[in-house]
Amino acid sequence: MSLHLVIIDALNLIRRVHSAQPDPTDIARTITTTGRTLQRILNESHPTHIIAVFDHHLQDRGWRAEILPGYKANRKPMPEPLLQGLDSIQQAWWELGIDSLLSDGDEADDLVATLAVKVASHGEKVTIISTDKGYCQLLSPTLQIRDYFQHRWLDEPFIEKEFGVKPSQLADYWGLTGVSSSQVPGIPGIGPKAAKEILTLYPDIETAYAAEDLANKYRKKFDEHIESARVSKQVSALKTDIELGFNLQDIRFTQD
Repeated sequence: MSLHLVIIDALNLIRRVHSAQPDPTDIARTITTTGRTLQRILNESHPTHIIAVFDHHLQDRGWRAEILPGYKANRKPMPEPLLQGLDSIQQAWWELGIDSLLSDGDEADDLVATLAVKVASHGEKVTIISTDKGYCQLLSPTLQIRDYFQHRWLDEPFIEKEFGVKPSQLADYWGLTGVSSSQVPGIPGIGPKAAKEILTLYPDIETAYAAEDLANKYRKKFDEHIESARVSKQVSALKTDIELGFNLQDIRFTQD
């Protein structure tokens, strides 16, 4: 039997389900709805192993805020009813056979990335359930990302259409354009069209910066803001070397 690891980006799923509920204080309904959602995911994906990865709600903004103080500085706090209901949601998921991994000092994104790449690098199938396009930089022949809510795969053709670059260039792309929702600055004056043009000619930011034939319209921007681009790329890239502290046997899926 071939291995198929499904990784749930837990808060990504829970927040979207909760925001669609008519009564945000009705956590019981959120639990029921997320349970139905997960059951459909299980029926569609047939995992041999599965885990839900949660951000620790008490931690600060992690290592990214240490190198970019403004990173996610204006993010909205989790609604209090949802915050109080997280333990109940985790328990309900555990009863479905889905164990949880809680981040501690690292963002959930980095834990997801580490686990996904570790398993996929051995030629095993991995599916990340998330609407977060940041995971697309991890795409490989055995690693896929499923946007459950839009019923689509965030695959290479999607990235080409959405950004015009290769998945492996996404961190460089955001290093150039920035990410306004996370207060990542990039290079002022370089938007999606320019970033696509640059990364079509050069594989990454450093190659473009070192190129003698970089277009004059970009040269001054690079010279003035290269450090901003480097930091923006660094915080946009996902870590894949986090110490996980468990093995696959611990998250084998067995449904009663």
